[in-house]
Order: sequence, then structure tokens, then C-alpha cells
Amino acid sequence: MHTPTQKIKISVHKFSSCDGCQLAFLNSVGDLLKLSDWIDIVHFAEAGPCNPDEPVDIAFIEGSISTEEDIERLKAIRKSSGKLVSIGACATSGGLQALRNMASHDDWVKAIYAQPEYITTLDHSTAISQHVHVNHELQGCPVNSQQVFSAIQAWLNGNEPEKQFDTVCVECKRQGNTCVMVTQQKPCMGPVTRCGCGAICPSFNRECYGCYGPAELCNTDSLATGFGYYGLSEHDITNRFHGINSHSNAFLTAGNKHRHNDD
Repeated sequence: MHTPTQKIKISVHKFSSCDGCQLAFLNSVGDLLKLSDWIDIVHFAEAGPCNPDEPVDIAFIEGSISTEEDIERLKAIRKSSGKLVSIGACATSGGLQALRNMASHDDWVKAIYAQPEYITTLDHSTAISQHVHVNHELQGCPVNSQQVFSAIQAWLNGNEPEKQFDTVCVECKRQGNTCVMVTQQKPCMGPVTRCGCGAICPSFNRECYGCYGPAELCNTDSLATGFGYYGLSEHDITNRFHGINSHSNAFLTAGNKHRHNDD
């Protein structure tokens, strides 16, 4: 492993999210301890250190952008960071919060909050890359600990982190899983979803629901046709694509196509 002359400084920041991707950091603490001679985590409020303004070599960002204050804070982080990495579906595509982008923002706020006049938020929930330059993205909901560790380790060695291009179907083959779509006609998103999760859901006899976002080669039209053969309505097909990664381009386009047909 490459030995830097001084420790690489790392920060972990949270925006609109559930904290699941930050927990992936905490779950990888054993691996991170192995790198303790080379890295220094200077800001990670959930784990203890709280120095959000300190310049760092790598900043990891969890969550989507939902307020004007978020935008200003993100720009400040970008300015003080060498590399900026968005982690998880919220940071890379807007996450579940982005579902509100398809509806009336005011109606949702009024329906949820007893005093909506006190709520200050943007009309849309957006990915980190829509506001600042992002050096690398880690997909997933949440990301897994190995992704985090491998990315840091690659940079320590002077390399770029390896990108995943295979689909969940490939992971199923590696796991020796029987295809739940072929054998049980379950509406599995595996053929169009990026690998990285280890095919968790199909391994437990459940269909993939796309939490790692679109794969590189993403034939959503073919998959949607297959869903139709299995009896899914246009509305149900839309919901398959408009889920956790509803605003990833491929899933957004596919969902909208069947949403309009449903209308």
C-alpha cells in the first residue's frame, strides 16, 4: 500500500437522508482501523468528531438537497475538499425524497404538517451532482461497507475506485440463485439494476427493487414488457421504476412512459 507523507483527511457530511449510509461507515470501522495510520476522520458528527469547516482530502456526502441552506453548505464543503464523493441513492439521485418532485410540493406540505407556513424547503429534492462537481459516486440504499473501504483504499494507493457495471442478475449467477422472475414470475428489477449488494433480495427469494440504481446497459423497455406479460398494470410498472432511484435518468424515463400510459 502507498504510504503518504501525512495522513489523508476525511469528512462525512449528512443532508436529507435516513443516516443509513453513514451507518455503513460505522459498520466498516474494523476495516477503517486498519487504515488508521494513513487516514484521519476529522468530521463525522454521528461518530463523534465535529469539524465541518475543516479542509479535507476526501468528503463523503450522504443525502439529497432540500433547502437553500443545504445548497450553501454543500458549496462550502466542495470548496474545502479535494475529492467529493456522493454516497447512496439520496445523494446520487435524490432518493425517496425525490418522489415529491412528481407532485404538488405545496399540497404535500399541507397534508403532512399541521402548520405548513413554518416549513421552508425547496420545491424539489435533488442529487448532489446537480449543484457541485462530484468526483465519484457510490450507489445503494444504503451503500455497503466494502464499497466505502475499497474506495478509500484505492485512493490511498493512487488509483481510482473500481466502478461496478454488472447487473444484479450477474450477482445472482455468482450466488447460484434460481431466477425468481423466470421461475416464479416475480417482477424483479435485477436485469436493469447495478450490482453491488450481493443480490441480497433474490438470495432470500424476493425480487430486486432497484436500490442500486440503473446498470450501465439498461433495457427498461424490454423489462417493462416482461412485467406486462406477468400481469402488472401500467400503474404497477411505473411504481417499479419510480421507487428509491426514481430520478435516475433511465428509471425516471421508463416510469414516466408507463405513468403517461396509465393516465
